Amino acid sequence: MTVLPDDGLSLAAEFPDATHEQWQRLVEGVLRKSGKEASGEAAENALSTTLEDGLSTRPLYTAPASGGSADTSAIGLPGFAPFLRGGRPEGTAAAGWDVRQRLAHTDPALLNEAVLADLENGVTSLWLTVGRGGVPVAGLDRALTGVYLDLAPVALDAGAEFLGAARELLRLYAEREVAPEAARGNLGADPLGHEARTGEALELAGAVELARETAAGWPGLRALVVDALPYHEAGGSAAQELGLSLATGVAYLRALTDAGLDTAAALGQLEFRYAASADQFLTIAKLRAARRLWARIAGACGVPEAGAQRQHAVTSPVMMTRRDPWVNMLRTTVACMAAGVGGADSVTVLPFDHDLGLPDAFARRIARNTSTILMEESHLARVIDPAGGSWYVEQLTDELAHAAWEFFQTVEKAGGLPAALRSGLVAERLAATWAERSKKLAKRREPITGVSEFPLLSEKPVVRESAPAAPSGGLPRVRRDEAFEALRARSDAHLAATGSRPRIFLAALGPAAAHTGRATFASNLFQAGGVEAVHDPVSVDADTAAAAYAASGADGMAVLCSTDALYEERAGAVAAALRAAGATTVFLAGRPGTCADDVDEYVFAGCDAVAVLSRVLDRMGVTT
Repeated sequence: MTVLPDDGLSLAAEFPDATHEQWQRLVEGVLRKSGKEASGEAAENALSTTLEDGLSTRPLYTAPASGGSADTSAIGLPGFAPFLRGGRPEGTAAAGWDVRQRLAHTDPALLNEAVLADLENGVTSLWLTVGRGGVPVAGLDRALTGVYLDLAPVALDAGAEFLGAARELLRLYAEREVAPEAARGNLGADPLGHEARTGEALELAGAVELARETAAGWPGLRALVVDALPYHEAGGSAAQELGLSLATGVAYLRALTDAGLDTAAALGQLEFRYAASADQFLTIAKLRAARRLWARIAGACGVPEAGAQRQHAVTSPVMMTRRDPWVNMLRTTVACMAAGVGGADSVTVLPFDHDLGLPDAFARRIARNTSTILMEESHLARVIDPAGGSWYVEQLTDELAHAAWEFFQTVEKAGGLPAALRSGLVAERLAATWAERSKKLAKRREPITGVSEFPLLSEKPVVRESAPAAPSGGLPRVRRDEAFEALRARSDAHLAATGSRPRIFLAALGPAAAHTGRATFASNLFQAGGVEAVHDPVSVDADTAAAAYAASGADGMAVLCSTDALYEERAGAVAAALRAAGATTVFLAGRPGTCADDVDEYVFAGCDAVAVLSRVLDRMGVTT
């Protein structure tokens, strides 16, 4: 070790080390100023945020003392068991992560145009939907015309037709004289993932046969994919997604080894697919925890050195919105960054218009360039395990790994994943998780920019060619925006039928400084349900409220906006004037209890916005 000379520039050497207890005392003082009394651990807990799976985000993380929750001895080195820090010693520093574009055209010629354009402009592998919902198996040849299959890895997604699609791709490799060692990608066999999507059970024998053939003659190909997206898209938490991926992987390992493959070869036939969301730290921790957990299983099988998990991260479809879809570019950028930092081998950025139909060329260009910018301009891929050593990430990884392992054990005790799917256990657990999350979404405690927060009612819809119907019949597909989307659809129907949106009048009391905060809050709240908030004039009183309401064109609704002091002074008279002018319901922007005899209902931060907006549309006669 090289010892550097003392140059007199030691950072903060003249200051004593601060202790955790000193920091807690400062927190106590801040809480005291806000009217809360708490001390020690309780003061720190007051600043913590509760997450799913029993996890929490704390305000301060430091190197844990001996016996702390983050086991530093288990972190290891990149490329070595437990592979938490990456499956390869060099990580993505050599060439960056694989930029994998998803393509779902049904016309082979159109698909070929998109494939060639993407490959010429930065995409390094292809993810093709084949069979139902994609290009016909017989159309693969035409779709891949002009593609150098020894340079462009192909990952198939063929559902029940995986065997036929795989055979066709292998035929193309042979016909185009691609050396077996040069072929790269995944043949996409995932019978359990297909069952989760559709409820249709498939035998594992075809996937096992394909894996045996691939292991024997195609060293660069993997036959099976462990797709965790069906569980993520059904509303599952990060721990549930991980636990179910482990259960799927173990089921495939059992089938492969029972068929005669040795354990190391069986492990080499699997690729894992996970969702990457805009919650960047949770995504980073999820990918790191996934590698650690799979290494634990490989170790239990006696081959810890073969436990490096091959990971394909896909930006979350659940987080994508149909309203203001341009914001999806920001969401997918954060998710892509998290996937790269988390160590994913391949990353698919879904185009911003993914939920609207078939993405156009511009959307696909933005999707592939997201990875390019992060790697080439932000240099994100030049650091091996950039999250390593962050005590927050390390502890979150550890806690998430334990929660996922517990859920994995629950599934195994139920008889394994096939039994858990067919008994309804998986569906019930995921539905319960989504129900809890839906409450947060409805109360806007998990805001959705452009949908539940800062909606733009004048936005022109983005129209795309309809995409093929996705497989269904099994677990549901949920979206964060679905409750608000249903409300906006009612407003759209009203606009189409009447030429205007439903309206509510904002009765602002006093000067702008008094009412702006609550008026802005109320406007955002009602517009999230497609209700146009009319704030004209800037301020009203008992003498002017009736005329202003009548001129607004409001549909029987008004909301008072001001300070609590002005409510006590003026709300009663203004509410009476509004009712006299025809308002059947008068809201107040503020906590319940203010002016209880003068208003009908309250809207406030944390109220159930979906329930409030549903009632508003019902009272206005805005039907579905």
